[in-house]
Amino acid sequence: MWSKKKLFYKVWAITFILSCVWIFPQPRYYTAEVKLAPEMNGENIGGGLSSIASSFGFNIGGMGGQDAIYPELYPDLFESPEFIVGLYGIQIRTKQDDLSTNYFTYMEKYQKPNPLLIPYNKLTSWIRELFEDEDPIPRGTGNGNIDPFMMNRKDYELMMTVMENIKCSVDKKTSVISIVVKDQDPLVCAMMADSVKTHLQSFIVRYRTSKVSEDVRHYQQMRDSAELEYDKAIEVYSRYCDAHKGVILQSFQSERDKLEGELALKQNSLSAIEAQLQATKVKLQEKTPAFTTLQSAIVPVKPAGPKRMLFVIGMLILATTIRAFLLIRKYIK
Repeated sequence: MWSKKKLFYKVWAITFILSCVWIFPQPRYYTAEVKLAPEMNGENIGGGLSSIASSFGFNIGGMGGQDAIYPELYPDLFESPEFIVGLYGIQIRTKQDDLSTNYFTYMEKYQKPNPLLIPYNKLTSWIRELFEDEDPIPRGTGNGNIDPFMMNRKDYELMMTVMENIKCSVDKKTSVISIVVKDQDPLVCAMMADSVKTHLQSFIVRYRTSKVSEDVRHYQQMRDSAELEYDKAIEVYSRYCDAHKGVILQSFQSERDKLEGELALKQNSLSAIEAQLQATKVKLQEKTPAFTTLQSAIVPVKPAGPKRMLFVIGMLILATTIRAFLLIRKYIK
């Protein structure tokens, strides 16, 4: 191998040049992370068993509770088309303040491509158009007109790109939720991390309180209807008493007692429904989960990648290993 050192010099020079040509045009990207601690539901039959299991790295909190979506399933939620499409309308702006639009338009039109891949992408797109029929589904604009059930091919590809840029993970021991967003602009990266956190919180709140919210709306309708009937009963009773003022006939007394009984029934019904409505509102407040933000999103200062020096060094090591193996393979045999 020492006798072939000039060959290694040539390999290193070629590898270094090719590595630099490939890695330096790659656009830089940034990452922003948000950490949340969700409020855990206490309705768990595991009891102390959950605490013991968590010390060994296992979490059985979702097994005994009543929630169908517990923290371990949140990463699967980020692979849901409905959830991803719901992020398209988020308004963002770049760090240089030269762009302010929604996230869908930003991802579709303002991403910096690798210049080396532009000819390849155009060629593959041209070949694909030759052999594929025109997509009958029109492109979306991200303003709520994208149907997650049936998307355009380009919309689907964009959705997969967004899924790769937004990741969610859950610590099995502590149930701490980590949301990491990758983007080419640092300000967009931080804004999206904070917005995704809010979007996730809203989704979980809607899920946890959907049944109780429906009960609140139902009792509110019943209360409004009972109040309307009570007002009508008061109006009928008042008109009857005003029309028969000073009358002492028994028939008047009987009719008045009847109207008073109906009025009392309406009032009791209204009071009972009102009490049930207030109790349901209290239950709704109890069911609304709380989230504690352990780490807020900040605008990153340094890019997270690509690691250009590490890439060049790795390519040099790989080229050296392959060249050395080719030189000594006959001795290995």
